[in-house]
Amino acid sequence: MVAYTELFSSFLRRNQIKLNEPMSRHTTFGIGGAADCFVMPETIEELQKVIVEVTKANVPFFILGGGANLLVRDKGIRGVVIYTGRLQSIIHEGNRLRVAAGVSTTKAAKAAMEHGLSGMEFAAGIPGTIGGAAYMNAGAYNGEMADIVVSVLSCNRNGQLSVYNKSKLHYDYRHSLFMENGEIIVEITVELAPGNIHDIEVMMEEFNRRRCMKQPLEKKSAGSTFKRPAGYFVGQMIEEMGLKGFAVGDAKVSMKHAGFLINDGHASCTDMMNLIFEIKRRVFDGYGVELMTEVQIVGEE
Repeated sequence: MVAYTELFSSFLRRNQIKLNEPMSRHTTFGIGGAADCFVMPETIEELQKVIVEVTKANVPFFILGGGANLLVRDKGIRGVVIYTGRLQSIIHEGNRLRVAAGVSTTKAAKAAMEHGLSGMEFAAGIPGTIGGAAYMNAGAYNGEMADIVVSVLSCNRNGQLSVYNKSKLHYDYRHSLFMENGEIIVEITVELAPGNIHDIEVMMEEFNRRRCMKQPLEKKSAGSTFKRPAGYFVGQMIEEMGLKGFAVGDAKVSMKHAGFLINDGHASCTDMMNLIFEIKRRVFDGYGVELMTEVQIVGEE
């Protein structure tokens, strides 16, 4: 049995360390069993020390941002969950912003607007943190993180920091280098264009109006559950299969947008996984298209 509190007590305060923390409190799905240990570093240096300690102790760890695009299994997560949401700095440098990984994507987009910088409007309503958005190359409304990220500061499993410039980030549809190398995004730098603050605000409000009309923002969800197959629209296929409103327990296909699965009460991960499986089966039978999940599924099986 790992003495987690002792592992981190020399550099983290007691209120930065939680044991047996329910992950349902930290995901937008509101689903997930307990993590053995949940730590909340507040500086890059604390994050580095946490990584060094878990690596030395051979303890598995998982990096958590805003908990969007994430489905945690009912048995929870063994080892340590490292929460980056307390890394909260935004530095303005001309047409660039340096943003700590834990800053919400929406907050970063608003900061860009306040500095009269255009190019992040698409991100204003994307849930989760900027670190998570950079990790998965999140996008919306014909924009994606690959369009604006110029460099990423990351931390490897030995606690060493590295800077990757844009050409090294391996950005593709919902993919980045960090899905390959396992390094932790600490800070990103985005390059934007000078713009009119009023025009930027109007565009952000328009994008958010569209989201409110089309997406079940009032429900617990992880956004689009499936990746978009070339030549098809996932929500349209699911709707045409008659699955709008289809449910397994409290896991349900949204009536507002069939590409969104929601926790309509107290859904378990098992409920959501069974719903995902059934949708994939029926879409494959009906269209010959194999849906791939965009949502990350983690935890003990």
